[in-house]
Amino acid sequence: MTAQLSNNVPLGDIPALLLPALGDTLIMVGIVMAIVVLVGIPLGSLVHNLAPGGLFENPVWHTALSWIISVGRSLPFLILMAAIVPFTRFITGTNIGIPAAVVPMSIAGIAFFTRIVENSLRGIPVSLTRVAKASGASPLQIIRTAQLSEAVPSIIGGLTINTIAMIEYSAIAGTIGAGGIGYVAVTYGYQRFDNGVMLATIIVLVALVAAVQLTGDRLVRLTTPQARRTALSTRTFLSRGTRTPTSGDRS
Repeated sequence: MTAQLSNNVPLGDIPALLLPALGDTLIMVGIVMAIVVLVGIPLGSLVHNLAPGGLFENPVWHTALSWIISVGRSLPFLILMAAIVPFTRFITGTNIGIPAAVVPMSIAGIAFFTRIVENSLRGIPVSLTRVAKASGASPLQIIRTAQLSEAVPSIIGGLTINTIAMIEYSAIAGTIGAGGIGYVAVTYGYQRFDNGVMLATIIVLVALVAAVQLTGDRLVRLTTPQARRTALSTRTFLSRGTRTPTSGDRS
């Protein structure tokens, strides 16, 4: 026990240990979420509109894509990460480090977020799509203006949940040497029985998740239809209040 305690990281050195790890975690999650958004929103929109009654109705493709997404969501992340090691090595040339963690995290995140986008679009009244189609809008215009724009609050809420899940996955990825908070927790907190480091990693993860959740909740409130109408009314009122008087107004 004395030998274990002597190997513990001094409390004053814990911040210097955690800050680089936090940076690695933020890099991992940031890269993954950028990929998730760029792929998940178009893919979720496509799956939704391939369903019966959609803009590109095609039951065969809808079933195939839905099945692939369901497989990606059903696998526990640790199993997924281990199962695609050859694919990860083929893509990145390595099976350790941040690049190796980004691949399985992106696959898991895309599958999860695609389903979130699809479910969010299901909640949009069909009448909006019909009105946009009757007005002569193209399919892409309908998806952008009549579907995605109305589903923004729900999509942001799902994106918040997805981001938190990726933070958790980044901790799991630390077990393959991906770096980040998870790597510090396993290497120092678990393997060396350093309770101080373990407690510090828990505090950092809880604070990070809380910050993401608060930010997401705030964005959801700001993007609700009522909030957008209020913001539009405020801008209209301010523009009228600051309008330069014309000669007719002065007379």
